[in-house]
Amino acid sequence: MDYRTEQDSLGSKQVPINAYYGIHTARALENFSSGTRRVPLCLIYALAMVKRAAAEANRDLGYLPPDIAGAISTACDDVSAGKLDGEFMLNAFQGGAGTSTNMNVNEVLANRALEISGQPKGAYGVIHPLDHVNKHQSTNDVYPTALKVALIGQFRGLAEAVAGVQGALQRKEKEFAGVVKIGRTELQEAVPMTLGAEFSAWAEAVSRDRWRTFKCEERLRVVNLGGTAIGTGLGAPREYIFLVIEKLRAITGLGLARGENPVGETANADVLVEVSGILKAHAVNLLKLSNDLRLLNELGEIRLPSLQAGSSLMPGKVNPVLCEAAAQAGLLVIANDMLVTEAASRGTLQIIEFLPLLATALIESLEILKDIDIKLAVHIGGIKADEAKCRYYFDRSPTLVTAFVPYVGYDRCVAMLKEFEALPQENLNDFLVEKLGREEVEKVLAPHNLVGLGYRK
Repeated sequence: MDYRTEQDSLGSKQVPINAYYGIHTARALENFSSGTRRVPLCLIYALAMVKRAAAEANRDLGYLPPDIAGAISTACDDVSAGKLDGEFMLNAFQGGAGTSTNMNVNEVLANRALEISGQPKGAYGVIHPLDHVNKHQSTNDVYPTALKVALIGQFRGLAEAVAGVQGALQRKEKEFAGVVKIGRTELQEAVPMTLGAEFSAWAEAVSRDRWRTFKCEERLRVVNLGGTAIGTGLGAPREYIFLVIEKLRAITGLGLARGENPVGETANADVLVEVSGILKAHAVNLLKLSNDLRLLNELGEIRLPSLQAGSSLMPGKVNPVLCEAAAQAGLLVIANDMLVTEAASRGTLQIIEFLPLLATALIESLEILKDIDIKLAVHIGGIKADEAKCRYYFDRSPTLVTAFVPYVGYDRCVAMLKEFEALPQENLNDFLVEKLGREEVEKVLAPHNLVGLGYRK
């Protein structure tokens, strides 16, 4: 392999001659190799958008020649379009609050801009990664800004996926509205209800998730771009600080706003902890839903779609694998929320040093939730109710008599239940018909009465 030699403040180093990255990236590749996770590409794409906004602002204000700014902008579009993904190989867990990632993007953009301008890679006297691509910027303002841009896009995708789960549950709520069954508390039989009402409870929880994920964009719109190293804007001209936000709004199409106190925006990540908590809430609801569906499937009241053979030993065994996958996704998101919390809380003074860990955990949670929600919505759509099984438990449950307490009194219900328990028959519903009459029993146990928010005289 042929190499070119590049220089930095630590000395010189050889870089593959065809590589778009440079010496700073090469050092980072050697320094950071923990695990297998790379910097999320959505963050790289967002950084390229931020770099384009900076290049255009510097061009309009006369700080960059139009030809150099134009080449950088084109290079930014190439990166955002995924044309140079192979140049971003850095490990996600890196020191420096994201400096290595920022430098990786600076170098790739500079060398791609050089290529566009007809110059060889590494000709930094023409277009420099720092003097041109990173002009009037710091890692500490472009990285957090890019992270929020990336997160907004991810949250929009998640909100749509959550809406799919909500819609699937609501359709089942209507489909199963007339299926009577026994409710359960403490894993014991409780009062009668409908299967539709059971699905409505999950739909209601997921509807809150949908609203919360949608509202997260408001929390993420305020950025510290232009604040440079610690939010004071040192090293950047005042007119650039105001213009670069306008450029980024136009490029991203997002309603971004410059923080009123960029020092505070740079030094704190509580907003990211807040939105991570929203993801944790959704993860909790997915865990609850998944476990409930597995229980109902085991009881036979519903039939989950069969997705794959369940055993390498037992023929015919089919497991609720997607519910199990959803539960594991939820557990991972809950764990990631703790990482976000710890990373944000361990920032010191004017910087959040562990922002790369925070960013990786948060983006991973968003991606895995979106993916599992899309699959779960389809899976829920294929659920079938076993009305006969629901009715079997319903007709035989001693708690069925609870529905008649308002009409015949508690003591009489106790007496009827004791009489029934002394008989060999198992169907309590038939026994109640014998005692109270079919019309009365069918009226009390009608689906609309069981879930009608209170009994009717």
